[in-house]
Amino acid sequence: MYQTELWKPNAVVAAIVERDGRYLFVEEEADGRAVFNQPAGHLDPGETLLEAVCRETLEESAWHIEPTGLIGIYLYEPKDSARAVTYLRFCFRAKALRHEPERKLDKEIIRAVWMTPDELRAEQARHRSPLVLRCVEDAMRGQDTPLSLIRDLRFPTAG
Repeated sequence: MYQTELWKPNAVVAAIVERDGRYLFVEEEADGRAVFNQPAGHLDPGETLLEAVCRETLEESAWHIEPTGLIGIYLYEPKDSARAVTYLRFCFRAKALRHEPERKLDKEIIRAVWMTPDELRAEQARHRSPLVLRCVEDAMRGQDTPLSLIRDLRFPTAG
């Protein structure tokens, strides 16, 4: 049961990057097994959502990206989690700009890999969560909202 006065969802970002019919994923070590996920991670203090998705993608895949749309906001609670954890995932469509193949990846990342949707579906047992396939399918349906939907009131602009 939740202690509602202490409960806070974990804000995370994820990038859906498509190039020539393939999508960018990372194979990573999680809970003692190798799983597939989008480049994704937690929002850091003082960071905007767009800064976070660019940083996480670079750290996990060595790809510089440019977010172009918001595919969706997903609320997810893993049923098999040992503790009550809730994730609020902001999933962005992005285009690949530049690769740094010599860049060292985050320690839990095994490799970055480009996969077709069919290749991803064939590895469904190794997805980090149901959000991996769901976000790709939503992207393939063209489910996007403009980035102008996001309002960051912590950093007011002049004028």
